Amino acid sequence: QVQLVESGGGLVQAGGSLRLSCAASGRTGGNYAMGWFRQAPGKERDFVAAISWGGGVTYYADSVKGRFTISRDNAKSTVALQLNSLKPEDTAVYYCAQRRAPSGSYAYTAIRDYSNWGQGTRVTVSS
Repeated sequence: QVQLVESGGGLVQAGGSLRLSCAASGRTGGNYAMGWFRQAPGKERDFVAAISWGGGVTYYADSVKGRFTISRDNAKSTVALQLNSLKPEDTAVYYCAQRRAPSGSYAYTAIRDYSNWGQGTRVTVSS
């Protein structure tokens, strides 16, 4: 079993930046696609960004394109989400997710595609 632990959340003013990190521990061998999702208060969990094992395939929600960047370091078993130009509507708990992939070029955007989740890190953007 692989454990995922997110970090890097916090309180930031609108227009600011944060860098979230997700560290995987345990049995991390094999091809794993990774994703970030977020859940705002009173709302459903939504897709934010995803990346393939090889890093060559990335997807972003329309609401974050051009502002957020997902990346990964397989040697360190980490995936990061750089959040720039933050808006109050980006306020949410951000979750890291993982699933096995058939090759290094698969990335996934649906919650149901992921089998392993972290506990989340809270991001609050003040206006």
